[in-house]
Amino acid sequence: MTEHSLWPLSRAVHRAINERQPEDLEALLDEEVDWAIYGPIDLYPFFGARRGKDAVLDVVRQIGENVRIHRSDREAIMLGVDSASSMLRYSLTALDSNKPISLRIAHFAQFRAGRLTSLRVLLDTFDLVEQTVGYPIHLPRIAAV
Repeated sequence: MTEHSLWPLSRAVHRAINERQPEDLEALLDEEVDWAIYGPIDLYPFFGARRGKDAVLDVVRQIGENVRIHRSDREAIMLGVDSASSMLRYSLTALDSNKPISLRIAHFAQFRAGRLTSLRVLLDTFDLVEQTVGYPIHLPRIAAV
Protein backbone atom coordinates (compact mmCIF):
# COMPACT_ATOMS: atom_id res chain seq x y z
CA MET A 1 0.00 0.00 0.00
CA THR A 2 1.39 3.41 -0.93
CA GLU A 3 1.45 6.42 1.34
CA HIS A 4 -1.49 8.82 1.03
CA SER A 5 -0.60 12.20 -0.53
CA LEU A 6 -1.60 14.00 2.69
CA TRP A 7 1.35 12.64 4.69
CA PRO A 8 4.22 13.96 2.55
CA LEU A 9 2.30 17.23 2.12
CA SER A 10 1.97 17.62 5.92
CA ARG A 11 5.67 16.99 6.46
CA ALA A 12 6.62 19.39 3.65
CA VAL A 13 4.39 22.20 4.95
CA HIS A 14 5.88 21.88 8.43
CA ARG A 15 9.43 21.93 7.05
CA ALA A 16 8.65 24.91 4.84
CA ILE A 17 7.24 26.87 7.80
CA ASN A 18 9.63 25.89 10.60
CA GLU A 19 12.86 25.28 8.71
CA ARG A 20 12.33 27.61 5.74
CA GLN A 21 12.82 24.66 3.37
CA PRO A 22 10.14 24.98 0.68
CA GLU A 23 11.75 22.59 -1.84
CA ASP A 24 9.79 19.50 -0.76
CA LEU A 25 6.54 21.48 -0.70
CA GLU A 26 7.19 22.95 -4.14
CA ALA A 27 7.45 19.46 -5.61
CA LEU A 28 4.03 18.53 -4.15
CA LEU A 29 2.08 21.53 -5.48
CA ASP A 30 0.20 21.54 -8.76
CA GLU A 31 1.17 24.50 -10.98
CA GLU A 32 -2.39 25.89 -10.70
CA VAL A 33 -3.03 25.00 -7.05
CA ASP A 34 -6.09 26.72 -5.58
CA TRP A 35 -5.42 27.67 -1.92
CA ALA A 36 -7.55 29.50 0.63
CA ILE A 37 -7.24 30.09 4.36
CA TYR A 38 -10.46 31.60 5.69
CA GLY A 39 -9.83 34.04 8.51
CA PRO A 40 -9.37 37.70 9.42
CA ILE A 41 -7.08 38.94 6.64
CA ASP A 42 -6.87 42.37 8.29
CA LEU A 43 -4.95 40.76 11.16
CA TYR A 44 -3.21 38.08 9.11
CA PRO A 45 -2.46 39.16 5.54
CA PHE A 46 -1.32 35.64 4.63
CA PHE A 47 -4.94 34.46 5.04
CA GLY A 48 -7.19 34.61 2.00
CA ALA A 49 -7.22 33.01 -1.42
CA ARG A 50 -4.21 32.35 -3.64
CA ARG A 51 -3.81 30.68 -7.02
CA GLY A 52 -0.70 29.05 -8.41
CA LYS A 53 2.41 27.45 -7.00
CA ASP A 54 4.43 30.68 -6.62
CA ALA A 55 1.62 32.42 -4.70
CA VAL A 56 1.24 29.45 -2.33
CA LEU A 57 4.97 29.24 -1.69
CA ASP A 58 4.97 32.98 -0.90
CA VAL A 59 2.10 32.52 1.59
CA VAL A 60 3.86 29.63 3.30
CA ARG A 61 7.00 31.77 3.54
CA GLN A 62 4.95 34.57 5.13
CA ILE A 63 3.44 32.14 7.64
CA GLY A 64 6.94 30.95 8.52
CA GLU A 65 8.02 34.55 9.12
CA ASN A 66 5.20 34.96 11.65
CA VAL A 67 4.81 31.69 13.54
CA ARG A 68 6.65 28.57 14.58
CA ILE A 69 4.83 25.24 14.84
CA HIS A 70 5.52 23.36 18.05
CA ARG A 71 2.92 20.65 17.89
CA SER A 72 0.01 19.46 15.82
CA ASP A 73 -2.54 16.88 16.89
CA ARG A 74 -5.11 15.33 14.60
CA GLU A 75 -8.52 15.12 16.20
CA ALA A 76 -10.27 13.58 13.20
CA ILE A 77 -9.32 12.59 9.67
CA MET A 78 -11.00 11.31 6.53
CA LEU A 79 -8.98 10.08 3.57
CA GLY A 80 -10.29 9.49 0.07
CA VAL A 81 -8.36 8.31 -2.97
CA ASP A 82 -7.51 11.88 -4.06
CA SER A 83 -8.80 13.86 -1.11
CA ALA A 84 -8.28 14.37 2.59
CA SER A 85 -9.84 16.34 5.38
CA SER A 86 -8.99 16.63 9.01
CA MET A 87 -9.59 18.57 12.19
CA LEU A 88 -6.32 19.62 13.81
CA ARG A 89 -5.14 21.42 16.91
CA TYR A 90 -1.89 23.37 16.59
CA SER A 91 0.40 24.82 19.22
CA LEU A 92 2.28 27.77 17.73
CA THR A 93 4.44 30.66 18.84
CA ALA A 94 4.02 34.14 17.36
CA LEU A 95 7.55 35.15 16.42
CA ASP A 96 7.06 38.90 16.91
CA SER A 97 5.77 38.63 20.48
CA ASN A 98 6.90 35.14 21.52
CA LYS A 99 3.27 34.52 22.59
CA PRO A 100 1.90 30.98 22.50
CA ILE A 101 -1.08 30.41 20.21
CA SER A 102 -3.42 27.45 20.38
CA LEU A 103 -5.31 27.06 17.14
CA ARG A 104 -7.95 24.67 15.89
CA ILE A 105 -8.35 24.23 12.13
CA ALA A 106 -10.21 22.08 9.65
CA HIS A 107 -8.73 21.51 6.22
CA PHE A 108 -10.01 20.01 3.00
CA ALA A 109 -7.44 18.97 0.40
CA GLN A 110 -7.68 17.57 -3.11
CA PHE A 111 -4.85 15.89 -5.01
CA ARG A 112 -4.12 14.79 -8.56
CA ALA A 113 -1.19 12.47 -9.28
CA GLY A 114 0.17 13.08 -5.77
CA ARG A 115 0.14 16.88 -6.11
CA LEU A 116 -2.06 19.28 -4.16
CA THR A 117 -4.64 20.89 -6.48
CA SER A 118 -6.92 22.52 -3.90
CA LEU A 119 -6.75 23.38 -0.21
CA ARG A 120 -9.36 25.03 1.99
CA VAL A 121 -8.54 25.82 5.62
CA LEU A 122 -11.12 26.98 8.17
CA LEU A 123 -9.92 28.39 11.49
CA ASP A 124 -11.52 29.00 14.85
CA THR A 125 -11.02 32.70 14.19
CA PHE A 126 -12.82 34.03 17.27
CA ASP A 127 -10.42 32.22 19.58
CA LEU A 128 -7.46 33.24 17.39
CA VAL A 129 -8.40 36.93 17.50
CA GLU A 130 -8.83 36.82 21.30
CA GLN A 131 -5.34 35.34 21.62
CA THR A 132 -3.94 37.95 19.23
CA VAL A 133 -5.41 40.97 20.99
CA GLY A 134 -4.65 39.48 24.41
CA TYR A 135 -8.04 39.76 26.07
CA PRO A 136 -11.47 38.12 25.85
CA ILE A 137 -13.96 39.67 23.46
CA HIS A 138 -17.38 40.02 25.04
CA LEU A 139 -20.22 39.91 22.57
CA PRO A 140 -23.73 41.08 23.37
CA ARG A 141 -26.03 38.31 24.50
CA ILE A 142 -28.61 37.39 21.89
CA ALA A 143 -32.06 36.95 23.44
CA ALA A 144 -33.79 33.63 22.76
CA VAL A 145 -37.21 34.01 21.21
